[in-house]
Amino acid sequence: MWGGPGRRDGRRARGDVRAAVLVLLEEQPRNGYQLIQELTERSHEAWRPSPGSIYPVLQQLEDEGLVQASATGTGRTYELTDAGRTFVAEQREQLGRPWEDAAAGDGETARTLMRTARDVVLAARQVIVAGSPAQASAATTILTETRRSLYEILAKGDEA
Repeated sequence: MWGGPGRRDGRRARGDVRAAVLVLLEEQPRNGYQLIQELTERSHEAWRPSPGSIYPVLQQLEDEGLVQASATGTGRTYELTDAGRTFVAEQREQLGRPWEDAAAGDGETARTLMRTARDVVLAARQVIVAGSPAQASAATTILTETRRSLYEILAKGDEA
């Protein structure tokens, strides 16, 4: 179901973090958190890169002289250098829009699953706000079983 280029284990490959960071920074300076949020949004939640993938790429791009960081508040904001802008302009076609590849690889089934998960989170919030302690406890039991069931689906593989 998740087969895709670049992965031998049958799961789909995620977007190219390096390319995505360069393309997004061409639009405007951003911090790491903003990059993660923007990629998540643009891929329709199909791809949410972790800080562990974003920050090493930013450091590498900084070491290569393609981005520069400036201290802002409690973090750092990154922007393309002149060399970075030149690189992106020269490599525009190869860089593409990696978030679109991630979103396309998920298909409607994954989008439906993520919408359903969001709906479950909203329902859980309602139980917290409006429910009794007994109702919250019952909801916790249901969600714990659901989590276990989801991992069981993955453990069984496609034979299920």
